[in-house]
Amino acid sequence: MIRLPSNHAAITAPLVASSTQFPGIPIGRSLLDGRPFHLSPVLADTAILPSTNSLALGGLGSGKSTTAKVRTYREIRDHGHQAVVIDSFGEDGVHGEWQPVVQALGGQVVQAGSFTLNPCSDLFPPQVREQLIRSLVVAVEPGALSHQATHALQHALNHPKTTSLDALVDALVTPEDGRWSAQKLAEWGEGAAIALSRYTEGSLSGMFDGPDAALPETDLPILSFDFTGLDRNSPAIPSLMAAVMCWAEHIWLRQSTAVHRHLVLEEAWQILLSPATSALIQRQLKNSRRAALSLDVVMHTLSDLGDGRAQDLARLCEIAHVGRLGPEEAAVVGALLGLPQWAVDTIPTLGPGQAVWKVGPNYVDIVQTMLSEEEARLTDTSSRRRAAQQALVQDSADEQNADDVEDDGVEEDPDQAQPSRDDQAPQPEDDEDSWDWEMPPNVIDTRHHEVLQAAQEGRCNEAAQLAAIGEREDINAHGIDSDQAVSWLATRARVAELCGDPHQAARLRATVARMGKDVEWYEKADPSTEWYRGPQPEPPTPTATDAAPTSPSRRRTWLPIAVVAALALAAAGVWNKADSEQQSQKEQRKQATYKGFAAADVRIDGVAAETSAEWSKDGHSVIVSVWVAAEEKPGLVRIDASGQVAKKERENIDSRDFGSLMPIRLEVSVPINDRWRPVDARFSVRGANAKPGAHVPHRTVRFTADGVALDAESGERLKHKKTSLL
Repeated sequence: MIRLPSNHAAITAPLVASSTQFPGIPIGRSLLDGRPFHLSPVLADTAILPSTNSLALGGLGSGKSTTAKVRTYREIRDHGHQAVVIDSFGEDGVHGEWQPVVQALGGQVVQAGSFTLNPCSDLFPPQVREQLIRSLVVAVEPGALSHQATHALQHALNHPKTTSLDALVDALVTPEDGRWSAQKLAEWGEGAAIALSRYTEGSLSGMFDGPDAALPETDLPILSFDFTGLDRNSPAIPSLMAAVMCWAEHIWLRQSTAVHRHLVLEEAWQILLSPATSALIQRQLKNSRRAALSLDVVMHTLSDLGDGRAQDLARLCEIAHVGRLGPEEAAVVGALLGLPQWAVDTIPTLGPGQAVWKVGPNYVDIVQTMLSEEEARLTDTSSRRRAAQQALVQDSADEQNADDVEDDGVEEDPDQAQPSRDDQAPQPEDDEDSWDWEMPPNVIDTRHHEVLQAAQEGRCNEAAQLAAIGEREDINAHGIDSDQAVSWLATRARVAELCGDPHQAARLRATVARMGKDVEWYEKADPSTEWYRGPQPEPPTPTATDAAPTSPSRRRTWLPIAVVAALALAAAGVWNKADSEQQSQKEQRKQATYKGFAAADVRIDGVAAETSAEWSKDGHSVIVSVWVAAEEKPGLVRIDASGQVAKKERENIDSRDFGSLMPIRLEVSVPINDRWRPVDARFSVRGANAKPGAHVPHRTVRFTADGVALDAESGERLKHKKTSLL
């Protein structure tokens, strides 16, 4: 269950993970309710997901890059998408980490420094040439392009002999007269000429000063520009990134025929912080929907971006998945993305491959990315670390073998060296480790299969009754928290789905997840071989001593008294045991009815409200909640329970006001000492037509831990049909 605080404006109308599904590729499963999580942003409804751009955050080893790779891999494989990747770091320092994925999809890896790009080539349209050259200038000299310098650059580009970067520098240094004199043009273009000369004479020569340009193909399924071989602090990286962005915007997007395209920015902080590329990225983010493009930004933390325009770019991503971060960074991310507090608190505790996902303005979930063996091999970025660990294990094994060899060299006593016949006889194996024989038919539990078969045949009531009987039997036999008892929750969830009640199925899976059990394991287990209980103990065989008659007692006069006393003690023991067993069975039956959640739909002053109470796992508190839809237009909503108060009032109810378009959700935490004691809560609601200052109608609901909600005044049992509070 997702519990959201009522004072968080960005999430007052959550789309709950248990009842919301997105179309598209499988990504993993929800850790909140166990359901599979699918998402292809381009296939989602535009009302829920206006744009398809995504942001992936997480520390080292959190799995953010693996998730980005597997998403791109599946979109290309299953939906025929295309992708261009800017890969700026590889594990071995030679090849980028995307290379295995690119090769598996039949794409191409373009190594930085292995090609020469001529920005003045006729292969580029005039506007692309100017944009590319301006980006190269800004990459090395951010302040070189003033208005006068831009005019001088345009004048030089119009010269017919400007067919290479060398010729462009010459045209800037020794221009011809135009609208302005050559002297003024040379003065204005001096800064740009100095910046461009770094690509022809300085440390960056050889990348942009060739005679022509060899542009990559535009019909490949995936193309990766690999910058691994470059110094990460080199100005060549933003220069090359600027060139790639210009090519992608003006060449690739216009010539590509795929239904949708992805531009993946790995280690995106380098791109977002560079003045030469941040403006290009911002333009692509704003125009991505019209261009059928998704920008997938992958980076460690948002603190790398500072407080400037780069953080604003992150806000343009409608999809975000955040892996493990430190508490301080998690708070920054939560404030920027509008995450609820429970999600922010969860981020530092996430494991590898786990992430808090936010999709659109309201949907929040915790998802474990699932990989096949082939995908795990393609996306692996920890091979060197694993090799080091394996080497350490091998060294330890070698040392152990050396110790064993030394022990074998000790001379033994010849008499002890040869085993006796008794020693050579086969020894019986330990019963606890010798279940090599097949299980006998009488210990195979087929009840789950029978229940599911009844549900599949449309006998839903019969299936529900059989599941309830089986659950009670296993609770009495093994305990309410046993695997046998919990397995029935998973089976009941399957029954609910087969009988057309997905919301009940989601609630049951959420209960299993809250108990710390693996929902997926229970549902994948074969019911025909589930819950093997082992062999029944055999009765002890009488020994010769037990069978021998005992000698009669010499004091026969005490025999009747001893017999009577023994019978009395035995009878008392039987009575006490029977009473204890009766109390135990009564307590177990009571525990079997415990649900820990009750809900009711009520109408107060013409306003429909959904109320609920959920008991904490430790049994020390109850969360009382109320949810009122925006279309009900409530003027006031209030909860009073055991001295705890929550209140929300709207003075002006206007359809043009954003606040009035959001539902109201309130909750209070009520401390308790006995979880079986009912909890009373008074809900007060004032409708939209009520006069100010008038009496506020209310209704008191009594919640019990076995899932019942009653009207506290009339004793009428209240019904519940909605699921907004889940």
